Amino acid sequence: MCTIPVYRWRLAPEGLATFRQLRTMGLRPGGQPVAAQLERPRRRRGPLVAYLYRIELAKPIRPMTEAKRAALAKANAARQICPNCRRDAGYRIPPSLGMCTPCAFPEQQNAV
Repeated sequence: MCTIPVYRWRLAPEGLATFRQLRTMGLRPGGQPVAAQLERPRRRRGPLVAYLYRIELAKPIRPMTEAKRAALAKANAARQICPNCRRDAGYRIPPSLGMCTPCAFPEQQNAV
């Protein structure tokens, strides 16, 4: 079993980047394995972990196609339909509620 190197927060060597850092550079990991791990210590819990990828092996981000754009718009529109009352809420329904605000809190709507 091969272990990957672990670096402390802000002490990673040049040439490595997190997924978000690659994204801001217009790159993606492109199927490469994780090159290292970055750990940020926390007081009461375990450390935050971020995986690092080699920048020279990263590939450019694929452009958004019209089919992908349409599928994404359709998925986002479906998240706005309340499963309880079947109306368009006008916002993305929170998964914690599972329904629009008027359906989740009907007593507050009647009081107004």
